[in-house]
Amino acid sequence: MSEIEFQKQASTSTKKKQKVDEPPLYKVILLNDDYTTFDFVVSVLTGIFGKSVPEAVTITTDVHKKGSGVCGIFPRDIAETKVDMVTRSSKEAGFPLRCTLELA
Repeated sequence: MSEIEFQKQASTSTKKKQKVDEPPLYKVILLNDDYTTFDFVVSVLTGIFGKSVPEAVTITTDVHKKGSGVCGIFPRDIAETKVDMVTRSSKEAGFPLRCTLELA
């Protein structure tokens, strides 16, 4: 066996497939309150979460009627960033809109 053939055989026999685990996903959830306007929630959903207006209206209606609504499902770091963005924008606008995350 030549030196080159030996190196090829050695390099291919030591390679193993590594299983890459997907990161856990988290639901970002808006919580209902009695003060935040419907229009502001729709603007949060379209601006921060990239929802279409009809989709944002559906989620906002869920928040109003059911007490909460899922805005999206993301890896933890993105979910935390979205929660922070909602918290900051609602505070700046003078609304008490709360947003949380939970394991999907």
